[in-house]
Amino acid sequence: MKTKLFLTIAAIMLVLFSCNKDSDVIDQSSLDDADLEVVSDAVFEDVFSLADDASLRIEAKGEEDLTTDCPVITVTKPEGALWPKTVTMDFGTGCTGLNENVRSGRIIMVVTGPRLQAGSKRTVTFDNYYFNGMKIEGTKEFLNKGYNDRQNLVISVTLTGGKLILPDGRTVERAVAHEREWIAGLLTPNISDDECKITGVATGKTRADVSYTNTILEPLYLKRACRFITKGIVKIERGTETPVTIDYGNGDCDAKAIVTKGDQSKEILLKFRPR
Repeated sequence: MKTKLFLTIAAIMLVLFSCNKDSDVIDQSSLDDADLEVVSDAVFEDVFSLADDASLRIEAKGEEDLTTDCPVITVTKPEGALWPKTVTMDFGTGCTGLNENVRSGRIIMVVTGPRLQAGSKRTVTFDNYYFNGMKIEGTKEFLNKGYNDRQNLVISVTLTGGKLILPDGRTVERAVAHEREWIAGLLTPNISDDECKITGVATGKTRADVSYTNTILEPLYLKRACRFITKGIVKIERGTETPVTIDYGNGDCDAKAIVTKGDQSKEILLKFRPR
């Protein structure tokens, strides 16, 4: 009787152990979700870069000298007033621009005050906007919170109703509550020396309709001279799955990241579109 009981317990423990080990395997689903986290972040960070670049152009050159092939930028404002300004970035039926990405449609930004003025907001919406074949939706707001005790400018970044509609028709939903601390390049006219540190969380649903929470465990470092985030760690939590982390590295300007689940790790190459 004791032998049978022992064998039964052993069998149960083996099953439980096997299930636990399987949950720690980096399967294709885990890699796909990590990949789409990278793509989602890159797409909406690109929106920030475009918005900030347009703001710099307007303040440096004025509203009448915004000539550019991609996008065409126009500014409108109430008669007799400086603010708010509505900035439209029109990519037409498609053109290749920043970081050699293909964009089409329009990004519309309403600006309440100068870029560096505490309390000013930039609210971005999309009009049939596509990025590398993905349709982008949502409202993204940038609020200038002024300078912190390190004398670095802090921008609150929120995304509501965010969606990436993939070429196959599936949808990734996303909401963001981030803070961006400007650590270099803020006051220069050259955007290539800009560096920011990003903290916060993102939530939403994967293309398989599974809810997720992505928490920045170690601040993400964004250098405008680099195509992708260069440093920091994000934790992805999906339902009852073992969490997955993405480690962007030690600051090098490359296209590599390490995905970890349980005790397994795998290097991935960062891209601006899902695989």
